[in-house]
Amino acid sequence: MHRLLPLLLVLLLPACQPANEAATAVFPQGTIVDMSHAFNDETIYWPTAPGFDKNTDFEGVTDAGFWYTAYTVTTAEHGGTHLDAPIHFSEGKHAADEIPLERLMGSAVVVDVTEQAAANRDHLISIDDIMAHEHKHGAIPQGSILLFRTGFGKYWPDREAYMGTAERGQDAVALLHFPGIDPEAAQWLVDNRSIKAVGIDTPSIDYGQTVLFESHQILFGQNIPAFENVANLDQLPATGAHVIALPMKIEGGSGGPLRMVGVVP
Repeated sequence: MHRLLPLLLVLLLPACQPANEAATAVFPQGTIVDMSHAFNDETIYWPTAPGFDKNTDFEGVTDAGFWYTAYTVTTAEHGGTHLDAPIHFSEGKHAADEIPLERLMGSAVVVDVTEQAAANRDHLISIDDIMAHEHKHGAIPQGSILLFRTGFGKYWPDREAYMGTAERGQDAVALLHFPGIDPEAAQWLVDNRSIKAVGIDTPSIDYGQTVLFESHQILFGQNIPAFENVANLDQLPATGAHVIALPMKIEGGSGGPLRMVGVVP
């Protein structure tokens, strides 16, 4: 019997704790929303990046009589629903495997700019857009994951409708047209709000016609990572949801494929 005492103590100890100490963290409850696009032949990548490739190593019944499948996949870091690690545009900042997990999960705030983006494919999400959201829903809470809904997710996987061009290669970069974050708004967020990460339902947090990727530089310089090509932002409310965004843990990586989920209460 005495050998069972340590196990019994482990099992009973939580019940003996005061109510406010029994659980330090509770997983959010609610409806699960898949916020990642599947990786396949239609996955959208930057015009200069190779696409997704899946090759069959084995698929079928083995000589031993059981079913078995195995595949080899290759992908650029930055394609489909993916993470941009701060090192992507800021030397010495977090690589994909160095981002604290706390930055990749938390309360979500969704700023809706679908009307502005519908009127202008090159819309720069402005300080006024953010302030309009805050006027309606309150200030962005400290430690939020800030997501921008442009409505462009509805075009996936139509490359031309989503990116502005279906062409590939370096020359296609100049033809990109989609909304992104105004660098002035990125700087305002750094100076006035404390956010964990940003995300958007377009190929980049900088708009398609950018040359300097200034919003990347500003946010990543503060170790604020980004999630791009986010799916199903229309299923999240402006406030109240939680997000978990876990990328492939690539050592030293500048980004990577991302499985992102929302929990809507």
